[in-house]
Amino acid sequence: MKTNYIGLIFLLVFWCIGCESDDDTSKSEQEITITSGQADFSRYVAVGNSLTAGFTDGALFIAGQENSMANILATQFALAGGGEFKQPLMSDNIGGILLGGMPIQDPRFYFFSDPNPDPPNESGPKILGTSPTDKEAEMPTTEVSNVISGPFNNMGVPGAKSFHLLADGYGNVAGVQAGLANPYFVRMASSPTTSVMTDVMAQNPTFFSLWIGNNDVLGYALAGGDSDKDEITDQAIFAQSFNGIVNILTSSNAKGVAFNIPDVTSIPHFTTVPHNPVTLDESTATAVNNAYAAYNTGIVQAYAFLVGQGAITQADADAEIAKRTITFEAATDNPVVILDENLTDLKGINADLKNMRQATSSDLLVLSASTFIGTQADPMNPLSINGVALPLEDKWVLTPEEQEQITAAITAFNAVIEAAVKQAGIAFVDANAILKSASENGVAFDEFLLKDDLVFGGAFSLDGVHLTARGYAFIANKAIDEINATYGSNLPWVKAVNYPTFYPIALP
Repeated sequence: MKTNYIGLIFLLVFWCIGCESDDDTSKSEQEITITSGQADFSRYVAVGNSLTAGFTDGALFIAGQENSMANILATQFALAGGGEFKQPLMSDNIGGILLGGMPIQDPRFYFFSDPNPDPPNESGPKILGTSPTDKEAEMPTTEVSNVISGPFNNMGVPGAKSFHLLADGYGNVAGVQAGLANPYFVRMASSPTTSVMTDVMAQNPTFFSLWIGNNDVLGYALAGGDSDKDEITDQAIFAQSFNGIVNILTSSNAKGVAFNIPDVTSIPHFTTVPHNPVTLDESTATAVNNAYAAYNTGIVQAYAFLVGQGAITQADADAEIAKRTITFEAATDNPVVILDENLTDLKGINADLKNMRQATSSDLLVLSASTFIGTQADPMNPLSINGVALPLEDKWVLTPEEQEQITAAITAFNAVIEAAVKQAGIAFVDANAILKSASENGVAFDEFLLKDDLVFGGAFSLDGVHLTARGYAFIANKAIDEINATYGSNLPWVKAVNYPTFYPIALP
């Protein structure tokens, strides 16, 4: 027994010594002086688009701005001489904006949990004011024409493309409805005739962050590859714009950090809705197949004609027929029917043969398609089902060919970004690689694993495009790593637990 007591005493002694050692380490860590190295954070200005502004859950609102990547960086810069960081805060936590008192953008999403989970289950992302339990719709209170007083350190302008930052008059309220001006810049521009970069440089920044270029590709992707709605920026224009922006920012020897463009096709907005969400009973499947019988026969006849004319081989014709034949089963997991402009146009042979086919796993459906697929185009006709009897238009789907265009543009744009960053000698964050890791395997952030799953992945907000507060914090930490490595600073990371992945329906 005495031996056991002696052993216990020794354990207690060692435990106490360990406690003292931990205390000393803690004190040592607390006494570390945070330095800026060769950087000067006294006048930090953030330049970019929605990813800089703090856009999340489909909107810009106060809580999101306070958790923006730019504001997170500014908080850490303040530990090493960083000055005040002023943001063009919205008027509420509802999101959305008004022009002349009329809404021109929707409020934010929130996660709605159906209190009556019997089918149909309506739980999921909802726009404020649209759930069955809401007593009244939430109305934005941020009026675009009410210009607020700057200057502002956060010059992130949601919706801005690279060349927009250099455009005079981009903050002129008269041009908003025509798409010639940006409503978010209107409310913070120093004058209706100024440009974003003019207002940035008027502050004589000593340090900057630059994350621009996403919208040069994203707009086209969000439009389902419909170039009539939005186009990918011409590569020469992007190169000229991006290099011009970097040259302007570094013209007074300011230091900075720049980010490249993530692969937009890997974000939840394009990976959440399956290509085969259609469930049909036997009678409906039979009715739909009967409706497509003439089309399928016409496809076979058209390709037989082309083979006879020597315009195509029989093997290629068979492959095309298989690709374009439309059939449904009395089961789940039927692919939707889509229009595909890349298919051979057969209307010259038979005017009724539309360029349509059933989707495959290689097609990407936009997130908003989830609310459209399965609806009736004609309330009086139960068979007029969108995505089944009626093909989905181009705006709902990114075909493989459209994805290739996007990938090629991102690759080219990122090459421009990396070359400009190297030439300027500023810090660089490979946001493309970071978010690709999140989509493939998830990324560890303290005790959390951030993945790209919509709603519960933790990295992406409810719009499937923009990051959560925790996602922005993770990117900010990656920027801090690169800033420390480039300029010899020793800025600390922020903690994941301090940044949410959801905002509740009610915010102050």
